[in-house]
Amino acid sequence: MLQFLSVICVDSFAPFVFLLLVIGGTARPFYPLPGKGDDGSRRPLQTFRPYNVAHRGSNGEIPEETSQAYLRAIEEGADFIETDILSSKDGVLICFHDVTLDNTTDIAKYKEFANRKRTYEVQGNNTTGFFTVDFTLKELKSLRVNQRFSFRDQQYNGKFQIITFEEFINIALDAPRVVGIYPEIKNPVLINQYVKWSDGKRFEDKFVETLQKYGYKGSYLSKDWLKQPAFVQSFAPTSLVYISNKTELPKILLIDEVDIPTQDTNQSYWEITSDTYLDYIKQYVVGIGPWKDTIVPVVNNYTTNPSDLVARAHARNLQVHPYTYRNENQYLHFNFSQDPYNEYDYWINKIGVDGLFTDFTGSLHNFQEWTSPNHRDDMIESELLHKIALLVSPYE
Repeated sequence: MLQFLSVICVDSFAPFVFLLLVIGGTARPFYPLPGKGDDGSRRPLQTFRPYNVAHRGSNGEIPEETSQAYLRAIEEGADFIETDILSSKDGVLICFHDVTLDNTTDIAKYKEFANRKRTYEVQGNNTTGFFTVDFTLKELKSLRVNQRFSFRDQQYNGKFQIITFEEFINIALDAPRVVGIYPEIKNPVLINQYVKWSDGKRFEDKFVETLQKYGYKGSYLSKDWLKQPAFVQSFAPTSLVYISNKTELPKILLIDEVDIPTQDTNQSYWEITSDTYLDYIKQYVVGIGPWKDTIVPVVNNYTTNPSDLVARAHARNLQVHPYTYRNENQYLHFNFSQDPYNEYDYWINKIGVDGLFTDFTGSLHNFQEWTSPNHRDDMIESELLHKIALLVSPYE
């Protein structure tokens, strides 16, 4: 660049100064902001490498499923922000993982709610606690969210509210680049049992209607989908089958640990990962989301030989998005030398997964940028330098 500028003649000094003012005045390289294309549009979703899915937001740093956790994940480079959708007593869809409020809110300090504790059957087991379905949205909004794990940063405890599904969607739509959403139809059996909507519709209907209200539509990689990307996920296969006639949005069947049956059909892990079942469910879903330790079994904190689940899924054109990748030592198996980048390398380059649910969006993004960089910014900068050269060439 300096050699190029040194050959500019004195009579070209004025336009050259103008260019320097433009470049210098931006206080950054003279090419579009990271979230913007050269026509001012939002930067599109990358589709050339496995998806970075921000599991409940950047919840390794900030309490899960809060607006701040999602904003942080977007800042760190998430392709998709992931959330769990439940319902309030008055039928408002909210972003919250557990069916009870006990573990990740300050519900215990509210004396006025002390008589709300209940025991309900959840996935075949009696569960006692303060259930979201027994609180109105106004009451839920009065609570504050806490960090789930004591070994993570506690400074944000008690600062952030529970958010609604619509608020979550708006976070993605307001992002400076295209950011996808990855909502889960969470515990539909429980929600449909205890929450009734006046129009007679069920939880899954309200879920799809909310997506449609905000323009989410289209099959995987279609023009509509790329404009507002979304995956719909659930551990309940009947919910995914039910909504298949209501939306073309791509769906992911989540798969729990080997000893946990499906919550709605009571099918075993081995049944829903069989060739016969994969052949059936591929009519309704574009992929599966298994717990990662079921793909690569672990013994004494060492990974063992991987199963053939990924290969069998790929043979049926099903994507595989395992969960959950976490940076802390207690989650990193000894094979990875306490290094999350070694784990990412193994899963992306050896196992060959198509997306990863992570609590630490920034770590996965940095790893992918170093090993499989997005060259779009480099192309934009090169093209702009070429345009500058054309502008000043008449003055040489």
